[in-house]
Amino acid sequence: MEKYKPGEEVPQSGTYRAFDKDGNDGGSLYLEKGKRFPATQHEGSYYVADQNEEDN
Repeated sequence: MEKYKPGEEVPQSGTYRAFDKDGNDGGSLYLEKGKRFPATQHEGSYYVADQNEEDN
């Protein structure tokens, strides 16, 4: 499970889930390849590809 930081380039179009540094789920959003991961309200937050999206 690769983690992406806010501001990094989105590697592949799809749904990504946001988590805070403690692993609490902050929801999901659809992002297009080449765009940037949006800023978050909490330091240490990260994004991961939604595994349910990849299974489809």
